[in-house]
Amino acid sequence: MLSPEKNRLLTQVGPGTPMGELLRRYWMPIGGASELDTNPIKPIRLMGEDLVLYKDLGGQFGLLDRHCPHRRADLAYGFVEPTGIRCNYHGWLMDEAGRCIEQPYDDTVNPRSRAKERCGTKAYPVKECAGLLWTYMGPQPVPELPVWEPFTWENGFREVVLSDVPCNWFQCQENSCDPVHFEWMHDNWTLRLSGKTGPYASKHLKLKFEEFEHGFTYKRVREGQSEEDRYWTVGRVALWPNGFYLGRHFEWRVPVDDENTLSVAWFFVRVPKGREPYVQNSVPTWKSPIHGEDGRWITSHVINQDIVAWVGQGKIADRTQEHLRSSDIGITMMRNRFFEELEAIKAGRDPKGVVRDPSLAKSIDLPDMGREQNTVGLTLAEFQNDPLLRQRLKEFRHHYGQPPEVRAAFAEAMGIAAT
Repeated sequence: MLSPEKNRLLTQVGPGTPMGELLRRYWMPIGGASELDTNPIKPIRLMGEDLVLYKDLGGQFGLLDRHCPHRRADLAYGFVEPTGIRCNYHGWLMDEAGRCIEQPYDDTVNPRSRAKERCGTKAYPVKECAGLLWTYMGPQPVPELPVWEPFTWENGFREVVLSDVPCNWFQCQENSCDPVHFEWMHDNWTLRLSGKTGPYASKHLKLKFEEFEHGFTYKRVREGQSEEDRYWTVGRVALWPNGFYLGRHFEWRVPVDDENTLSVAWFFVRVPKGREPYVQNSVPTWKSPIHGEDGRWITSHVINQDIVAWVGQGKIADRTQEHLRSSDIGITMMRNRFFEELEAIKAGRDPKGVVRDPSLAKSIDLPDMGREQNTVGLTLAEFQNDPLLRQRLKEFRHHYGQPPEVRAAFAEAMGIAAT
């Protein structure tokens, strides 16, 4: 069990809070670049701050305080120009660095004034990588944006999926170091949801959790597997500080505020051999619903099932009431590491996983059970022999609500009939 004080340390993310200051040391994915193709302005809340994300007519992305520094009008209703975003109230123009570069009336009546220099606004840098938009909200100097090796893979279909999750980010992230939930939530519960009562899935027999530079790995042996299996020799990655990597997709749990989380997921499937070269001009972005028409949580897809577990713990999980057991060693390791890194930044040190070396940041390897499949590829016939890829061809099983146009684009890339 944790004390209330320690639970607050893990869960409070606003400006000036210890965890908020820690998470601001990292680049955070905040959406898909393609979101802004049709509407170039998007209001967004991140770590307790109300902001506006935009793409100007020159193709530059920006992330500013949501309210204009003039009279605090809502910049989400502004409009973009060749450089920057213009307030619809009095026409003040702000650039991506938060500089006020035009004040139309004052520029007319007092053209020599340098008052604009004192009228800047809060701004955070934005970078595009792998179809995702990333921002850094922390202190200088800005670290390198880590380019994970899967972002460099070629000949693959990618998509970005977002979900608004009404609970604290940390109970979402703890899920990434909890392998036993796969057996019960994704295997056995799915079986019961289908109306069957058995047989249940193979049991977990052995678990191992290890820490490395960019997070933790969990390794497992289930009935019917051996210690030669890649689930034991390689494992899966709880990516520091708020991600999860499973070989063909990433998930990040980005704090919106203390009681809400933006789930950002990035998916990759290599096209079958013989369909190369495949070039994807734009990575589609779509939002997955989490409620059905009846108001109940959607339970049919893998990450939707995870969301049911996360929100079921309450807006902020009360960890003073827990009873952790042997399957929770990874969760305890993760919590302890966060407490240690909170002390590191208090002492003025870089926390775990911050990348300063530009050459290292260009492509960072992660433990990967399926690297060969993702880089060398399989024939379409071989897809059918892999239980996960076979299912992926049939349907998108991770998030509910994949748009028909995204499914059609995926089917065309794979060379299969759209369903």
